[in-house]
Amino acid sequence: MLAGKQSWIFDSKPVITATGTVGGPFEANGAIPEAFDLLHDDLWIGEDSYEKAQTVLIEGAVTETLKKASLKKEDVNFMLAGDLVNQLTPSSFAGRTIGIPYLGMFGACSTSMEGLAIGAMIMEANGARHIISVASSHNTATEKQFRYPTEYGSQKPPTAQWTATAAGACLLEKTGTGPVVTKATIGRIVDMGLSDPYDMGGAMAPAAADTIAAHFRDTNSKPDDYDLIVSGDLGQIGLPICRDLLKQQGYDLDHSKFQDCGLMLYKEDQPVMAGASGPGCSAVVTYGHLLKKMQKGELKRLLVVATGALLSPLSYQQKESIPCIAHAVSIEANGGMS
Repeated sequence: MLAGKQSWIFDSKPVITATGTVGGPFEANGAIPEAFDLLHDDLWIGEDSYEKAQTVLIEGAVTETLKKASLKKEDVNFMLAGDLVNQLTPSSFAGRTIGIPYLGMFGACSTSMEGLAIGAMIMEANGARHIISVASSHNTATEKQFRYPTEYGSQKPPTAQWTATAAGACLLEKTGTGPVVTKATIGRIVDMGLSDPYDMGGAMAPAAADTIAAHFRDTNSKPDDYDLIVSGDLGQIGLPICRDLLKQQGYDLDHSKFQDCGLMLYKEDQPVMAGASGPGCSAVVTYGHLLKKMQKGELKRLLVVATGALLSPLSYQQKESIPCIAHAVSIEANGGMS
């Protein structure tokens, strides 16, 4: 059901019945290694390119999800997948291997919640019985495309963020046991004219604030309706900016209420500059860490606001600013909001 201008309320409450999370060596040494079902000890993962290694991450996350659900890939109607590499090739090649009917998603680092929102809407419309949504990133594949190959050894400013080597997948079903997807707000493009590719958090913060405020307006909800609101990858720079922007609109979200996936994934002593980023970051933090807290009863209502910087190497070379977006999804313990 459409709520307000840009939000959906899912009366059918699609269920997240299983998840799968895969990471790399840096994530294994991070703050939440228990969030991963599978951790690889090198970035190559037995492949001859980082892009092929990213495909292995996606395949692993989907395989783990299906294994937990006791389903075969033939049982799944659609796979919604996205990443940061040109033309989504890691996701497409994983789709080739897995063989599930495939829809490519691109929202940069917002892809995890874009896929979950669209998957939930397909379920709401009785368009599927089983859907897998997966988002991924690979540190060195992303560095090579958007910045410099890691071997170049370029120095980054403290505003930069570390792209996670990770893939997170979830299975959506009409019925079952698990957290439910209750609402989603689709973001609009917000571009404040920032153009520094080494300050994604600052660029994305206005889009996150815009979507969060729209979610509250459209769904007639308020911050206290949620135990936790998490942004996807604003990091140390963007999170306080977003808090300030929301406060100007009358929403005062303190640290206990409003946190960031990009600040949860790694330890403080890891050299990640302003925090983590990448589509895989919010996917694994949500599916591997926060949903486990929900299963333990530590969280009942969660709003995940994944953020994306929609630039490309070409747009940067043309001296364009960075258009940004954020998509919000409300996830609740099975039974929904009372």
